[in-house]
Amino acid sequence: MPSISVVMDILYCLWIFPMVGAVEEILMDSTTATAELGWTIYPALGWEEVSGYDENMNTIRTYQVCNVFDNNQNNWVRTKYIRRHGAQRIHVEIKFSVRDCSSIPSVPGSCKETFNLYYYETDSDTANKVSPAWMENPWIKVDTIAADESFSQVDLGSRVMKINREVRSFGPVSRQGFYLAFQDYGSCMSLIAVRVFYRKCPRVVENGAVFPETLSGAESTSLVAARGVCVPNGEEVDVPIKLYCNGDGEWMVPIGRCMCKAGHEAVENGTVCRACGSGFFKPSQGDHQCLQCPINSRITNEGATNCVCRNGYYRTDSDPPLMPCTTIPSAPQSVISIVNETSLRLEWGAPRDGGGREDVVYNIICKSCGGGRVGCTRCGDNVQFVPRQLGLTETRVHISDLLAHTQYTFEIQAVNGVSDQSPYSPQYSSVKITTNQAAPSAVSIMHQVSRTPDSITLSWSQPDQPNGLILDYELQYYEKSMAEWNSSVVRSQTNTAVIRGLKPGAIYVFQVRARTVAGFGRFSGKMFFQTMTEEEYQSSFQEKLPLIIGSAAAGMVFIIAVVVFVFVCNRRSSERPESEFTDKLQHYTSGHMSPGMKIYIDPFTYEDPNEAVREFAKEIDTSCVKIEQVIGAGEFGEVCSGNLRLPGKREILVAIKTLKVGYTERQRRDFLSEASIMGQFDHPNIIHLEGVVTKSAPVMIITEFMENGSLDSFLRQNDGQFTVIQLVGMLRGIAAGMKYLNDMNYVHRDLAARNILVNSNLVCKVSDFGLSRFLEDDTSDPTYTSALGGKIPIRWTAPEAIQYRKFTSSSDGWSYGIVMWEVMSYGERPYWDMSNQDVINAIEQDYRLPPPMDCPSALHQLMLDCWQKDRNNRPKFSQIVNNLDKMIRNPNSLKATTPLSSSVHLPLLDRSTPDFSSFSTVDEWLDAIKMGQYKENFANEEFTSFDVVSQMTMEDILRVGVTLVGHQKKILNSVQSMRAQMNQITSVEV
Repeated sequence: MPSISVVMDILYCLWIFPMVGAVEEILMDSTTATAELGWTIYPALGWEEVSGYDENMNTIRTYQVCNVFDNNQNNWVRTKYIRRHGAQRIHVEIKFSVRDCSSIPSVPGSCKETFNLYYYETDSDTANKVSPAWMENPWIKVDTIAADESFSQVDLGSRVMKINREVRSFGPVSRQGFYLAFQDYGSCMSLIAVRVFYRKCPRVVENGAVFPETLSGAESTSLVAARGVCVPNGEEVDVPIKLYCNGDGEWMVPIGRCMCKAGHEAVENGTVCRACGSGFFKPSQGDHQCLQCPINSRITNEGATNCVCRNGYYRTDSDPPLMPCTTIPSAPQSVISIVNETSLRLEWGAPRDGGGREDVVYNIICKSCGGGRVGCTRCGDNVQFVPRQLGLTETRVHISDLLAHTQYTFEIQAVNGVSDQSPYSPQYSSVKITTNQAAPSAVSIMHQVSRTPDSITLSWSQPDQPNGLILDYELQYYEKSMAEWNSSVVRSQTNTAVIRGLKPGAIYVFQVRARTVAGFGRFSGKMFFQTMTEEEYQSSFQEKLPLIIGSAAAGMVFIIAVVVFVFVCNRRSSERPESEFTDKLQHYTSGHMSPGMKIYIDPFTYEDPNEAVREFAKEIDTSCVKIEQVIGAGEFGEVCSGNLRLPGKREILVAIKTLKVGYTERQRRDFLSEASIMGQFDHPNIIHLEGVVTKSAPVMIITEFMENGSLDSFLRQNDGQFTVIQLVGMLRGIAAGMKYLNDMNYVHRDLAARNILVNSNLVCKVSDFGLSRFLEDDTSDPTYTSALGGKIPIRWTAPEAIQYRKFTSSSDGWSYGIVMWEVMSYGERPYWDMSNQDVINAIEQDYRLPPPMDCPSALHQLMLDCWQKDRNNRPKFSQIVNNLDKMIRNPNSLKATTPLSSSVHLPLLDRSTPDFSSFSTVDEWLDAIKMGQYKENFANEEFTSFDVVSQMTMEDILRVGVTLVGHQKKILNSVQSMRAQMNQITSVEV
């Protein structure tokens, strides 16, 4: 048996392995003891505590045992109570040496080279010499530990000691603390050092977030999640922000991250977000560094997210933050004008200074300048600009339809993306020209007054531009079956002519032109009219209307009988199909529902709504549909454009509504219900359904493609670029579509410009049947009563529909009046920025929208008719169509515009036209309507009192220097409102 001193020699060879990586919290370390360890041993002649030295000659305390010559050894040594400090898994590092049994002379077979490690949990330090018992139960065995290397007598002689280092762990532990015990059962060994610790992940800044110190989990494979907090001035990009602490106390599996917020940049390896310094900015969250302010801009404080433009420089909403601030362009250069009779070609050079931008465009302001004190006035809608008047990208324009022998002034404005932000008017160059003598323009429309088997009476409108006194008209005609060179000519001093000597039942082609001293104008378009047949003439009826005028004087009675024969000639369509050459004006009239016309069927009345889809919508194979691009988003999914190629037909462009993934059966039913509705309609002013895809994913509704999109945005994009006749033509198409729906007993409920689509030929078509409902016809006053609640488009909805949820064709008529106002104002928002409740209150107090700028009186009167409080007094859609047809036939009826008068109710709650009496000066009024940039302009032109301002016209507004169309409209509307308020005040005083 080796002596105790021999075992002690091992201590001179002691060295400690360093731990790297995780943070370790020491619970107990025997090498740090400065006195006896005082562990408990059992039995008394087993383990022995001795002193020794480490490699640095520091005194340490160890335990050793070497009873190898005695059989049945069971020697225990128990540590003192160790508190776990919240740790769930405990690690034990043991340094020990073991004597090789084969190197011990005469050693018995019971000699061992291993020992056991145990632990025992308890909430308090209650152990004594007999408790817990010295056996495996209640102790929990951690492991049997064997030496990797053992030493022999030779090693002792050469003082080369072989130290073993083993680490074991156990858990989970849940009591307040524990004891460790080492069991020897027949070895010669020494416990050189015992270190007890637990591992934790250190506090760390990772991915822009601070993670706190975190204890490892209970198992070696455990991952403990730690929630990170962004460093100051950092913002979460992905949530939650997490790191996981593994059993070895190492961070792993990062999730989410933080980035420095706008105005701050990452420094010190991403651990700090520092505010951008002077002259630098950062517009958005991210890892990128602060950027230097672009030219003509500056910052007002550190941590800037954008650089403010210097005075006189601006930036649009679409300009990137790094783009330099820009200013308005200088005037166009070198204007050249070429006059040809009543046409003009203007060319000019680009501005010397484009303001630092590439988006310079040009506007043409046309003024007709007469003599005397009248001055110059804005040109009318009849003047034509090619390619357009506003937003020209080329430096040239062709202007036609000017008046002959008239002086004009043309201003060529240069504007760019920031011109509307500048308080100054756009820079322009002007040119004055005088038109030459010219022939009259073409007659626009001709219509039939009456006809017999051998004659036709025609009338026509005067040319829009007579260019002088009309001397007479020349009417050219020939039978359609004959050659054009075989035509006849009739002259008329008026715009009416009776053409005699015609064949019964024959179709004739007519053209007319006007003559002045400058010669003949162009012929009108060809019009086709047909004489009556003899049978039609015989079947016509005549009435005698006697007019008896009697007077008694001196007993005399004179009776005068006047018989008036009126021939009302009605073509009987049932006897002869309508000719394709019938009067083109018939395209502007509307007849009654034909006897065989279909009645709309609500798909929700079907027990199975899918049956309605199968009945009214054609199923299309998905292989025929090719989606090209996403153009918008709908309630149920994306809206796309694409191509449809059906077997045997050419490929066409279509719009495709798709149903989003993960839909419910109810969503699918509601989505396809629109197709069930749309599929029942067939009218040129109703959006056409091509078919549906229901048997494969995604579910689709396929309709014709409308190139110009929704009417409201189309008008806003082309503000001021259409003639009144063109706008009335659009309105006529919408009314025709609504008449068709009304004839089918169908109520739309959501008629608005946003739900009207426009194709490349400016044809308007009613769409969006999501709020539409079936109109019962079992009562004299059929209505649809909605369920309580639901969304209603307040600004477009009739008051009875808002209050009682009752929708009829009359409430659609009210909505049509709002659409008229939207069209004539080029897509302006009805009731401007009034709240929905303010709109309801104002309508209840009889407020109606005023006429938009340059709106003909006849059109605004039709709007007011649509807005009658009593729905029974509103015009039917058939009447609206007829009314618009008359305006189209007689364009002169659209030239009269009436300023807002006292008979029109003021907008009681309209914030865009405030009560002028609340202001003491014109400057205050301008500030209130957000037009304060024109204060100096008004003062220079002596518009300094409300009496003078209230009488301003559009010419005055132009003279003041307001050239932006939107600003002109805003000021003119406010002036009209002021004038009406003053008239009301005057009438009250009287």
